[in-house]
Amino acid sequence: MKNMKNLKDRQNTPLGRIYFFSLACIVFVYLTIFFIIYPPRPFNTTLMEDITQEALPTKHDKDRRCDLFRGRWIRDLNRSIYTNETCPTIPVSKNCGRHGRSDTEYLQWRWKPDECELPRFQPENFLRLVRGKKMAFIGDSVARNQMESLLCLLSQAETPIDTYKDSEDRDRTWHFPTHNFTLMVIWTKFLVPATERLTNGTSSGDYDLQIDSPDPAWASKLPSPIDYIVLSDGHWFFRKLYLHNSNNSIIGCVFCSEPDTNHLGPAHAIGLTLRTALHFLKKYNEHTTTIVRTFSPSHFENGVWNTGGTCNRTWPLREGDVDLKGYELEVRGAQVEELERVRVGGGRIGVVDVTKMMLVRADGHPGVHWDNQYMKGYSDCVHWCLPGPIDAWNELLLAVIAGLS
Repeated sequence: MKNMKNLKDRQNTPLGRIYFFSLACIVFVYLTIFFIIYPPRPFNTTLMEDITQEALPTKHDKDRRCDLFRGRWIRDLNRSIYTNETCPTIPVSKNCGRHGRSDTEYLQWRWKPDECELPRFQPENFLRLVRGKKMAFIGDSVARNQMESLLCLLSQAETPIDTYKDSEDRDRTWHFPTHNFTLMVIWTKFLVPATERLTNGTSSGDYDLQIDSPDPAWASKLPSPIDYIVLSDGHWFFRKLYLHNSNNSIIGCVFCSEPDTNHLGPAHAIGLTLRTALHFLKKYNEHTTTIVRTFSPSHFENGVWNTGGTCNRTWPLREGDVDLKGYELEVRGAQVEELERVRVGGGRIGVVDVTKMMLVRADGHPGVHWDNQYMKGYSDCVHWCLPGPIDAWNELLLAVIAGLS
């Protein structure tokens, strides 16, 4: 009792009040820092701790079906399963940490669907699903970017063997011998044949597209059988294009000013070329699973790639800062429309819908941290750092493949 009286007397002195106020402030600051570093995880609406057929929404389990693409990014300080030092196949141009990017906050987010939990990528589970199979990514350099992300993820379980590279290093093939899994990327600008127009013998950047047939640059290179195709496209369409049908008649153009010509937007052209590719693949092999990855947004600010545009953000945008009526979602809409059109006739068709989820990830691009010796000073705000938010695409890809299996 005497000790308690002394404590109360000490609290009632000016020095005592300062002491206890300081102690309370220290405790408050400590707790605040603790919860910032270790934020509480949200309640998981389903128990999906591992990738299993039972734990994923499947086409046969409609009661548990979840829209994997409607959700939000939440903090996760232990996000990536690899680093730029532990991936043996990481490309130089996507190795942002090597080229001076020192911030790491962009790595500390995971995609959380609203109605379920997207499992953390387990390379062993992916390789088990694709054992003895072949998978091809078909599209532009962003398709290559996703394939490179998948390589880094899978290399944490098995080191792949580089078995093929073309003379321009656009087409690559890798093999995982333990699982007899072949992974390849086949590069194409437009999915259909394209010829660049010349002006006085010089490249103009304008193209003529034959929209009624697939580009033989990829269509003729597909192995038979091929089990999985991940199809994507889009970034080459934002230029002057002339679209021709099988009779070589111009049916429309993009970004052109010629009179008496049907003026089309890039989204319309992207939809037409995707339609051609999907119809070809549907006839190619009925056992092939085709997965469309929707348009990946870029995030140039204060200009575009060749006018000083940059992307220096280190934190995701707020959804309220994103234009939900922009061209990105228009392109995504055209792609989904064509996907649904070809689904009507049946077949093994899936989608990895990344457009809206990536609109807020302006923090995930290389920016100036890509060390391209031919384009010094230009920012890359189209592709994605490795590791980075693009790794979530392959978590979604794994979920889609498991759901279609």
